[in-house]
Amino acid sequence: MGLAAEVGDAVPVAIDGDALLRKVDLRVIPILFVVYLVAFLDRVNIANAITLGLPEDLHLDAKTNQTNVALTIFFVPYIIFEIPSNFLLRHFKPYVWLSGCVLLFGIVGICQGFVQNYSGLMATRFFLGLAEAGIFPGSCYLISFWYKREEAQQRFTLYWCSILTASMFGGLLASAIANMDGIRGLSSWRWIFILEGIATVAVGFAAFFLVSDFPADAKWLTEHEREWVVIRTGSGEKLHQSINARTMLHFFADVKNILAGLMYFSFVIPIYAFAYFAPTIVKTLGYSTVKTQLHTVPPTAAALALCLLMAYLSDRTGLRSPFIGVGLGLTIAGLAILITVHDRFSAQYAGLCLVAMGAFSAGPIIICWYIMSLNGHVNRGIGSAWMNSFGNTGGIVATFVFLAKAAPRYHSGYSILLAFSCLGSLVTALYMACVWRQVKRFQATDPAEESRRRYF
Repeated sequence: MGLAAEVGDAVPVAIDGDALLRKVDLRVIPILFVVYLVAFLDRVNIANAITLGLPEDLHLDAKTNQTNVALTIFFVPYIIFEIPSNFLLRHFKPYVWLSGCVLLFGIVGICQGFVQNYSGLMATRFFLGLAEAGIFPGSCYLISFWYKREEAQQRFTLYWCSILTASMFGGLLASAIANMDGIRGLSSWRWIFILEGIATVAVGFAAFFLVSDFPADAKWLTEHEREWVVIRTGSGEKLHQSINARTMLHFFADVKNILAGLMYFSFVIPIYAFAYFAPTIVKTLGYSTVKTQLHTVPPTAAALALCLLMAYLSDRTGLRSPFIGVGLGLTIAGLAILITVHDRFSAQYAGLCLVAMGAFSAGPIIICWYIMSLNGHVNRGIGSAWMNSFGNTGGIVATFVFLAKAAPRYHSGYSILLAFSCLGSLVTALYMACVWRQVKRFQATDPAEESRRRYF
């Protein structure tokens, strides 16, 4: 597709749009995928470490839920610093800020492999959360300016699939690293943190050279190519606009922004519950340590396949909410099985697969639906960070959903996840109603523009 087909005569040089879009895809998405893959791997590899003896070696007290508290402390700085991090990304440039964050949490991840007590674990988890705060919202913020709405879902989902890839490789790596127990006097769970932390540091150095800037400043494009991307995506707004208290109040006065945060929050809880506790849940079904790690892979692989399929269909149909509904239905069905079926491995494992498929497949659609409905650097900068920061308070809830005293049936944990999934259904319906009302209002004045811009 040539330039004239999309942006008229705004850029006087003919551009092969399809070729340039492929060029953008290859430069923008892969490195962000790898960055968040190592970020999520470093965040949740503690789930594998727990099954390999971390609580026993550090003498964590099960009665006071010290393991769960160590999981929770990560989210305190992670939530607080997400919005400030997006402001800093705008100031320092994406390639500087994101690569610096990766280097920092890689170093902290290595340090986590040498902790000797509960206090050391708490300190490293805190600084890991601080370093990772800017990765996800910053990447979503950056991606949103490179693509049009009708092509964005597949790109957001590809980025999101780094979570699922990390979950799959986390289990496979943990099963392999479990055999390193005792090498150089270190337990296998320590090697998980050390080796994965070293890989993260390497990714951090590569990210400095490979992470792209915003379209208007991307040096790897020619001047005409930059103009083409800016015009077709509408991303030419001035980057360094001031953000003050009035800007923030105006943003949060829109009820859709509040509902979007609640919508993502309700999905984050089952997502993190699965990420942190799938190995623990599978282990209660009677598997050895190594087989436990391997059996966490199939549910994640099924979720990955469904994510890609739903993203393709969502962009093809121009619909978002029906696919979120599919994810909700699968999640609720899986939880219903886990609550009611006991002592039947095949049924319980199927329920676990349904929860993973439902929650993980709906997540990227919620993110894309919301962020791509926001206009400009200010709204997208605040919105991407707000959705992720508030949504990730669900991570705090998730860390206390499955307590050791509730094993092996975890009835209360599954019931909590079911309740929040039902809340997600309600909030999604309310958000859709708000968007529908706004679309109708805009269509009264400019039907063509609004039908192009808004997705349901």
